[in-house]
Amino acid sequence: MLTDRAKEIVNGAEAKMLSAVTFLEEDLKTYRVGKANPAIFNGVSVNYYGTPTPLSQVSSITTPDAKTLAIQPWEKNLIPLIEKAILDANVGLTPQNNGEIIRCTVPALTEERRKELIKKAKVAGENAKVVVRNSRRDAIEALKKAQKNEGLSEDAEKEAEEETQKVTDKKVKQIDEIVAAKEKEIMTV
Repeated sequence: MLTDRAKEIVNGAEAKMLSAVTFLEEDLKTYRVGKANPAIFNGVSVNYYGTPTPLSQVSSITTPDAKTLAIQPWEKNLIPLIEKAILDANVGLTPQNNGEIIRCTVPALTEERRKELIKKAKVAGENAKVVVRNSRRDAIEALKKAQKNEGLSEDAEKEAEEETQKVTDKKVKQIDEIVAAKEKEIMTV
């Protein structure tokens, strides 16, 4: 049975690991994979009255079909600013407007671009794994310190280490599954 201190250390490590997995999922959503996805614009900021503001806060972004993103600005005077922001963000889309709505057609991916995206997804996955492993290392160090300085029993320390390893293995597996799913999505034509 884990002591309160050991649980605290294991739970802290698990929280850090979970945030790495969540960050990876959010990052992979921004990859343009040939399908219209409003998350492509997550990093796009518009200069709104002198303040950089996320595109989603000055317009509504919809996907009328699988290959088109429609951006409906809340103020018409924002249309040129939004177009400039999309071009400056270098998301690989060319905005076209009809005076009311900005449309971006998502081009099909080339084989070369697919391979680039897969490589990028794998690197992002490896970075997430590094965060997970660092969290495990920090937790084990904290457990050893707790055993030495706080009177945590050796058995409790070993049990908590095993629990930390189980959580680590689970998160690494989850990262592999997320990257594999993204890879499959990228390769689907």
